[in-house]
Amino acid sequence: MELEEWAQVFGNFKQSLNRIRIRARPKLMPLVLSRENILLAYRNIKNNIESNTTGTDKLTIADIDKLTPEEVTAKVRYIVSGTKRDYRPKPVRRKDIPKPNGTTRPLGIPCIWDRLIQQCFKQVLEPICGAHLSKHSYGFRPNCSVENAIANTCFRLQRSHLHYVIEFDIKGFFDNVNHAKLIRQMWKLGVRDKHFLGKILRMLKTPIKMPNPNLLPNENSG
Repeated sequence: MELEEWAQVFGNFKQSLNRIRIRARPKLMPLVLSRENILLAYRNIKNNIESNTTGTDKLTIADIDKLTPEEVTAKVRYIVSGTKRDYRPKPVRRKDIPKPNGTTRPLGIPCIWDRLIQQCFKQVLEPICGAHLSKHSYGFRPNCSVENAIANTCFRLQRSHLHYVIEFDIKGFFDNVNHAKLIRQMWKLGVRDKHFLGKILRMLKTPIKMPNPNLLPNENSG
């Protein structure tokens, strides 16, 4: 697509997101599966180097690149809502990433089509939930970074004449988060489209394919 087309796609999608803030709890699936949202998701994951990493189906972004925008849009819509079995993400590939302390961090690598679909949902969900988060929350948010957090911390230390910073982490949070509570929290934040939430839950419960031939269910409580 030409630059002018991308600008129009992004402009149309931004207008749709603005309408979300005006209307109370609209149906979200039409927005998720809109052509503008799908093509914007495609552009976003294409710019990510991880899109060249294969999942359990051995495909990468290069395989999607061969399709026209219309074919990509049709394929995403079919995978998400065009089958009788409803959307069922393929198993994610487990890979252990070494950490500086000698331990490893488990990483789940989804198939490229599931990654594209996740991005479609993320682009709709992020502005809804983000509006309820603290302005001092910097993790996994657009236009926020570690540098922003450090700068704000230094500012507060100097202004308050404090000298210590406490750092802590929740061990294995994403491996142990309660799925049912997470969905309920999204409902409280105004995400009331049950089809949307049902597909989010399917993503959360995607099976995990280990380096050995074993396939593990993702059975976090809930």
